[in-house]
Amino acid sequence: MQDGKNLSEIKIENQVIIENKELSLLESLIPVVVLMSLLAYNIFFVEGQEWFGAYTNQYILLMGGLVSAAVGFLNKVSLNRMFTEIWENWKSVFVPILILFLVGALAGTWLISGIIPAMVYYGLQVLSPAIFLPASVIIAAIISIATGSSWTTSATVGIALVGIGSALGIPTGMIAGAVISGAYFGDKMSPLSDTTNLAPAMAGTDLFTHIKYMSYTTVPTLIITLTVFAILSSTIDTSGNADISNLLATISDTFYISPWLFLVPGVVIVMIVMKTKPLIALGVGVILAAIFAYIFQVDVLDGISDSNFGAINTAIFTDVQIHTDNDKLSELFSSGGVEGMIWTILLITCAMVFGGIMDAIGALAKITKELLSVATSIFGLFASTVVSCLGLNAIASDQYLAIVIPGKMFKKAYEDKNLAPENLSRTLEDSGTVPSVLIPWNTCGAYQSGVLGVSVSDYFVYAVFNYVSPIMTLIFAAFSIKIRQLVKK
Repeated sequence: MQDGKNLSEIKIENQVIIENKELSLLESLIPVVVLMSLLAYNIFFVEGQEWFGAYTNQYILLMGGLVSAAVGFLNKVSLNRMFTEIWENWKSVFVPILILFLVGALAGTWLISGIIPAMVYYGLQVLSPAIFLPASVIIAAIISIATGSSWTTSATVGIALVGIGSALGIPTGMIAGAVISGAYFGDKMSPLSDTTNLAPAMAGTDLFTHIKYMSYTTVPTLIITLTVFAILSSTIDTSGNADISNLLATISDTFYISPWLFLVPGVVIVMIVMKTKPLIALGVGVILAAIFAYIFQVDVLDGISDSNFGAINTAIFTDVQIHTDNDKLSELFSSGGVEGMIWTILLITCAMVFGGIMDAIGALAKITKELLSVATSIFGLFASTVVSCLGLNAIASDQYLAIVIPGKMFKKAYEDKNLAPENLSRTLEDSGTVPSVLIPWNTCGAYQSGVLGVSVSDYFVYAVFNYVSPIMTLIFAAFSIKIRQLVKK
């Protein structure tokens, strides 16, 4: 079966977008409808959401991929083309998957070395329930601006903030929502961020014009987010948090607590700010934490295994739980290590199979082009861009494709409407990058859920910044606020 005549390629940066002249919109949507129907059935009608066992979502994504492949075969797309796109997708997530493995190891070693307990110990004394949620947004935002990475922010201060907030009795969904909101604000506004550089490249503008123009929608969104979390903080019941002194005593009795332990996260953050590759920085964080565990936490290691090496090995690769006199802290001081990341990694891998086949058969390009065809007004153009970005986040399961494909497809349309390219780059970020974390099978949603230990369904409603961002873009477009026109030379 040949696929040379009916397919064409659009190459941009390192991404290839496949167009299929023979594929109809209905055919393009069949795999999407099947996927969404299966996922909905599992969510709403299957007790425990384990229709096919623990890896139900992974199986559903693969079934969606099979349906996509069937549609592709009917439209003269070869199996080789599909495998090629799947492989390209897998290559694109290879480094993120390695990061996930290291994050699992990091969580385990930072626990047994006393780093996370120390963060909780000192955090309990500084962050009260009254200010915790807005403070978490701000802390995550600062770290994310400095590092340019929402992923790194969640893997470091995010884990600590979830631990502190849990000890204070704050629902983990709220905490994760605050961390993610701040992290994505920082990621979006940082010149070090890969997506912040990718969006203007797709649209045809420069980085700092893009960041400046984004601030018009991003700052009001952040203000709304902080206001919401300030209100939520005022509603938190603090009656059960009067025993903080007992929590502090339990932590200090179980671990050796010292400010010296903060050297490890400090080194990791400095390395990332200095543009050290995340794999190297996180690897150094694991090694240093293991050394600190040998130095400071001998009693903890003795409680895990007969040998210190065995204890370190257990913390890196498998489940480890530190038992204390407080049930809440015992539950908090646990980690799944690398093993705990397997579910998330398999979800990302299966999502890339579905997204790769959908791209290979030309379905992604077809859906985007159809959205473009109905964009007759300026607001319609913005709305189509938003819908396209949101849809591709769900279908392709990848934030980069949600930027690249609409960016390429809509660029000429914005020029035809006499709109400056920064309009497109801002919309790509607001609706492509930021909401990606709200989709459980998207690489971002799977990562954040796995790292923070909070399901997407639990933090969805609290990730205020992430779902207000595309709404804010549409409001600005509807009322023609800061819609820059092309300057005729």
